Amino acid sequence: MTTIRDIARLSGYSITTVSRVLNQHGYVSQATRTQIEQVIQETNYVPNGVARDLSMGKTHTIGVVLPHASHPYFTQLIQGIMQAAFLSEYRITLLPSEYNQKLENKYLEQLRRKLFDGLIFTSHGLPLPRLAAYLAYDPIVICEDPGENNLPAVYSERRNGYLAAFHWLKEQNLTRIAFLFSRPVAASATGKATMQAFQAVYGRLPAAEWVIDDVVTFADGFAAAGQLVAADLDLQAIFTNGDDIAAGVRQCYQDQRLPEPLLVGQDNQLAGFLLKLPTIDHHFQEIGAQAFRLVTQTSEARSKIAMPSEFLLGDQRSTPK
Repeated sequence: MTTIRDIARLSGYSITTVSRVLNQHGYVSQATRTQIEQVIQETNYVPNGVARDLSMGKTHTIGVVLPHASHPYFTQLIQGIMQAAFLSEYRITLLPSEYNQKLENKYLEQLRRKLFDGLIFTSHGLPLPRLAAYLAYDPIVICEDPGENNLPAVYSERRNGYLAAFHWLKEQNLTRIAFLFSRPVAASATGKATMQAFQAVYGRLPAAEWVIDDVVTFADGFAAAGQLVAADLDLQAIFTNGDDIAAGVRQCYQDQRLPEPLLVGQDNQLAGFLLKLPTIDHHFQEIGAQAFRLVTQTSEARSKIAMPSEFLLGDQRSTPK
């Protein structure tokens, strides 16, 4: 395979001069440029774009660490990131992790070796201090409240949205409420925020059998509803982790011709809009766009941006974006 050294040798010019022609940077006489370009054409030489980017200290690539794409939290974040990236000179590389710490460490090491100009962690399996240690190399932005960790972050301030939802449920005299989550509460910032808000309003935590995790899709919602029906818990409401999931719960009750509990969705999705479900809009699409802007603007590399969630009743909802 032809290299830049071959072009220099065949044209009779230095590697530096050939590099100036390839990068269109720096002065080269027209006669010299013509001669070098002729050799390039004759040898069918194609520059190594990765090597060139690295030599200039920029890859113009942002890595986005993504555990999975089954839940609207992640799909809406990615949509926002991509919309912002389309307006820039950056490329986006999706880095699947499945919360695997070994994989996440690999991506951090790739950042250290300058394979990315920055990383966005939509979620993570590694502890936050481990991520913070790699800020010495290039920007990292997370999509959750970093707490005391000195990490740039754009995240949904969920507490007010959750408090508003639970106050509204309590005003309806609804106390027997089941919960659906994508991950176990102990491992999830979302789960912890939900339980803290519930406890603040109701003065207690729900019993363990009223909480189901590993619920991500419409089908998972359908299956979780079957579990709750079988347990005969006499529920008044189900606080789900997504409008699509709430739609799956509703379908299960309808298929069994059972009166459905009041359903609360999240993420302001089309399914919930059509069913007029109360929901919590976390503005994930805008969070994704802001995370992209933050990771590509080094002057704001230590910023933390909190976006408040909104509790919306069915008749308050507008068509989702």
